[in-house]
Amino acid sequence: MNLEVFKVFAESNIWSALWVEIALVLLALGLLVLELVLPANAKRTIPSVAIAGQIILLVLASIQLIQMPDDCSGMYFSQMILQTPQSAIMRIFFLLGGIFVSYLGTVYLARRELPKMEFFHIVLVVTAAFMILVQSHHFVVFFVALETLTIGFYVLVAYCRTSSASLEAGLKFLILGGFSSAMLLFGIVLLYGVAGNPLLPGYSTDSMNFSNLATFITQNPTNPLVLGGAVLVLVGMAFKIGVVPFQIWVPDVYQGAPTPVTAFLAVCSKAAGFIVIINLLNGPFLGLSDVFIPLLAVVAGLTILFGNIAPLSQRNVKRVMGLSGVAHAGYLLAGVVAILCGSAIAHGAIIFYLFTYLLGSFAVFAVMAHVSQKEDEIQEIDHYENFAKHNPFLALALVCGLGSLAGIPPLAGFIGKLILFIAIFKAGLYTLLGIAILGVVISIYYYFGWIREAFFHIYAIGERGTTDDREQLVDVLKPTPMHALAIGVLVTGILVLGFYQGGLIDRLFYML
Repeated sequence: MNLEVFKVFAESNIWSALWVEIALVLLALGLLVLELVLPANAKRTIPSVAIAGQIILLVLASIQLIQMPDDCSGMYFSQMILQTPQSAIMRIFFLLGGIFVSYLGTVYLARRELPKMEFFHIVLVVTAAFMILVQSHHFVVFFVALETLTIGFYVLVAYCRTSSASLEAGLKFLILGGFSSAMLLFGIVLLYGVAGNPLLPGYSTDSMNFSNLATFITQNPTNPLVLGGAVLVLVGMAFKIGVVPFQIWVPDVYQGAPTPVTAFLAVCSKAAGFIVIINLLNGPFLGLSDVFIPLLAVVAGLTILFGNIAPLSQRNVKRVMGLSGVAHAGYLLAGVVAILCGSAIAHGAIIFYLFTYLLGSFAVFAVMAHVSQKEDEIQEIDHYENFAKHNPFLALALVCGLGSLAGIPPLAGFIGKLILFIAIFKAGLYTLLGIAILGVVISIYYYFGWIREAFFHIYAIGERGTTDDREQLVDVLKPTPMHALAIGVLVTGILVLGFYQGGLIDRLFYML
């Protein structure tokens, strides 16, 4: 009898459904082999192999997405993996993120005597873990994938072992990450225990399965253990995405981490966190929507205000990006509330916003990677004085990236914010919409303060000179042709999505 059960389980193990994730892991293992067998002078090709491999997977995954039927979805591995059009789109997102993080890694490691292969190996494994996380339909797979990428980030944040700031950031991230994982795991245990109680209606022998848990919670929405467990799970995820009041780690970790890792955290980690929250709130926690709508609306409003007010006095650009990322988390959380309130376009608006956020953020971080010195954490807005004169190409990328993040037309970020705000409006969240618009207005001050420093700085008489002919305060790394190509792709994406979206938005909304 037990053998028959295992045969049924084995029939659902369709490994080809995870071909992208498996390919990424094999590519990561291949880098280890290349490190062992290649002569010393040929090991410099390893980063190129990592990037080329991801580009090939991106092309293949994009072809698969284009050919995918609109209603294509399926469960695999005994209902532990759920694949939908959303998960296929997020594969593209994480592959793009992995490619640009790898590119930033080549810039960052070119100036430092640090292990190179290990960085790209971990990036590939973490990218695969992101993909598994957003496809998880069972708390076992969910937690294993989450901890896989979290442990990878523990290493990446402290990767610059010669920097006390990087090591300090790694220690802070380890402590707070462990604390948030403990809270999340405690919430899962509460839900597992109460949903497996045969004395309660709707109980299940596999209460970690999201479908079974959704059935149970729908029949027991007022059970205190259900409410406590669900809240703890969302609190654990709130730490990961950095929303108020769980954002305290963000500026310190973002400043101390290497710039490519900061970009990885700011974009891919945030995106994965929000997709997971959407999956939970639309899945097992759907029966608790009446409880979570007002709670999440308050958190979103506070996050938007904090994330836009806190950077006003900051001069360190990595802290500015970290705190502004908190504000973007607030906008996205407002979109999640709109989904719960029944807005038909909110889901697609969030996905599109994430892509515009990816383009804008990586454009800014690419410039920061070329400006950063040996002490990566010490990068001030003052370092960008006279920037446009000496580095017009990088200055263009900077203004496009910052303008997109600020939501200035006709850049991609403006369209992303516009669609998201329309979704919030249609959900009837007028107060939250007002707070979001106020946040955009406030953000213009610190984003344009950075742009002003690069383009329109009015020089004051002082130690650093009085004329426009003085040199830059830092030695900026000149982009190689491949680096210029990567930055050009980001800038082109920002401009194209700002001016013309074609049928992309309609297709996205239709699939979701």
